[in-house]
Amino acid sequence: MSDLKAQADVQPRDNESQELPVVSEKKGTPDDQKDMHRMGKTQELRRNFRFVSIFGYSMILMATWETVLTTLIIPLTNGGTGGAIFVFLGTAIGMGFVIVSMAEMASMAPTSGGQYHWVSEFAPKKHQKFLSYVVGWLCVLGWQTGIASIAFLAGGQIQGLVILNHESYVPQRWHGTLLIIAVASFSIVFNTLLARKLPLIEGTVLVLHIFGFFAIFITMWVLGPRSKPSEVFGSFQDNAGWGNVGLSCLIGQLAPIFALLGSDAATHMSEELRDASHTLPRAMIWTAIVNSSLGFVMLITFCFCLGDVESVIGTATGQPHIQVIYNATQSKSGATALACITTIMAIFGCVNNVATCSRQLFAFARDHGVPFGAFLSRVQPGWDIPLNSVIVSFAVSILLSMINLGSTVAFNSVLALGTCALLSSYIISISCMFLKRWQNEPLLPSRFRLGKAGIWVNGIAIVYLCMAFLFSFFPTFPNPTPETMNWNILIYGVVVVFSLIYFVLRGRKMYVGPVEYINRDML
Repeated sequence: MSDLKAQADVQPRDNESQELPVVSEKKGTPDDQKDMHRMGKTQELRRNFRFVSIFGYSMILMATWETVLTTLIIPLTNGGTGGAIFVFLGTAIGMGFVIVSMAEMASMAPTSGGQYHWVSEFAPKKHQKFLSYVVGWLCVLGWQTGIASIAFLAGGQIQGLVILNHESYVPQRWHGTLLIIAVASFSIVFNTLLARKLPLIEGTVLVLHIFGFFAIFITMWVLGPRSKPSEVFGSFQDNAGWGNVGLSCLIGQLAPIFALLGSDAATHMSEELRDASHTLPRAMIWTAIVNSSLGFVMLITFCFCLGDVESVIGTATGQPHIQVIYNATQSKSGATALACITTIMAIFGCVNNVATCSRQLFAFARDHGVPFGAFLSRVQPGWDIPLNSVIVSFAVSILLSMINLGSTVAFNSVLALGTCALLSSYIISISCMFLKRWQNEPLLPSRFRLGKAGIWVNGIAIVYLCMAFLFSFFPTFPNPTPETMNWNILIYGVVVVFSLIYFVLRGRKMYVGPVEYINRDML
C-alpha cells in the first residue's frame, strides 16, 4: 500500500511532463536507481530507512557510551583512569579518520557489500579479485561473530543484575549460554516478523539511548563520590603488570576500539536506505561525532565517581559499572533501573547486528563468495529481506554460544576475533583508496568528497588502524596461561587459511568480484 501511495504522489497531472521520476520504497530515488544500475545490482530490498532511522540504527549498534561502561574493566586494569581517558580520546580521533574515509567510499558505492565491493572497484586491477574475496570473508567473520558477542555482553549484564539483587546466585556457564540464545532469539523476531517496523523501532530506541545517557550522567554527578581532577587525569597505572605504563595504556585501547567499532554497519543497510549516496555518509559522520562525545563524557563521569578502583574491578557482579552505580545510589532498585538501560541497549544492539551481518552475508553470497550462494542471497517474496541469511546468521550465533559450555576463554577468543577481522577489512579497503590517490587515478563521482585532504585522511586512518590491529592480538595480562592467552592470532590465521583454500579449490572459479558487474557506460 505504501508503494502505491508513494508512486501515486509522483504521478504527473494533465499539464505536467510524463517523465517525472518514480520515487518509492521499492525503487528508491533516481540517484538510488542510478547507483544500483551502475553497480549492476537489482533492487530487491525495500528502501524504508531515512536519515533519522539510519542514524538511530548506527547509534544503537555502536552504543558507545554503554559499551564504555560495560568494558570499563579493561582500561582500568591497563592504564588506570588517566590512561582510560586519554586513550579513548586518541582512539576517537583515530577512528574519526577511519569513519570519514569509509563515508566517502560509501557515497561512491552505496551497496550492502561494503568493504569487499569497494576493494573490488578500487584495488589495482590484477589484485581486485583476490583482495576483494579475502575482505569479503573477513567481513563475514567479523559480523557473524558480532551477534554472539553482543548477546554475551547483554547476558553478562543480566547475570550481574541478578547477583546484585540475589547475592546467593552463582552464575554458571550454561546460564550464560542460555542467555545468549535468548537475546539472539529476541533479535531474530525483530529481524523477521517485525522487519518492516525496524526503522520505527530505531527512532524509538534512539530516544532511550539519549535520555538514558542523561539519566545515568545526572545521577552519578549528583549522588556519586568525587575524586580530585589531578587524581583522575593524572592517574596512570599498570595494574596488569606489564612493567611499562605506556604499553599498558596501548593494550587498554581494546575497550574504546570495541566501543567505536562498527562504522560500516550502516553501509550494509544502504540498499534499504532512501537516497543512500547522500544520506549514508552524513549519518556515519554524525554517528561518530555524537557517540564519541557521549562516550567521552560518560567515561570522565565514571572516572570521577569511581571510588576505590580495586573493589570496583573485583566486584561480585562481574560488571564494574553496576557496582559504581550501586555505590552512588546505595539502592539496589535504583541501580537496577539505571543499569537496565545499558542492558536494553545491548539487546537492541544485537537486533541491529543481526540486520547488518545478514545483509553483508546476503551481498557476498549474491556475488558467489560463499558456499550455497543462491540459497543465502535469496530474498523471499513478500518479506523483502534476505530471510535465509537472517536464519543462517542466527544458527551461527547458536553454534558459537555452544563453545561457552566448554570454555568461556575459548568463546571470548572467538568473539574478540570479530574486532581483528573488521579492522583488517578497514585497512585493506582504505589502503586501496589511498593508493588510487597516490597514483593520481580518477575516483568515482560522489556526493560526499574529501577533496585534496583525502590522501592525508586516508593515510592517517591506515597508520592508526595498523597500530590498533597489532594490539588487538595482545592478551590482557603479561605471561598469560593457556586460560588467559589471547588466541585471536591462531583463530584468525585458521579462518584466513580456510578462505584461501576455498578460493583456490572453488572460489576462484565462481567468484569474479563486483567490479565485473559494473556498467562501464556509466563511469
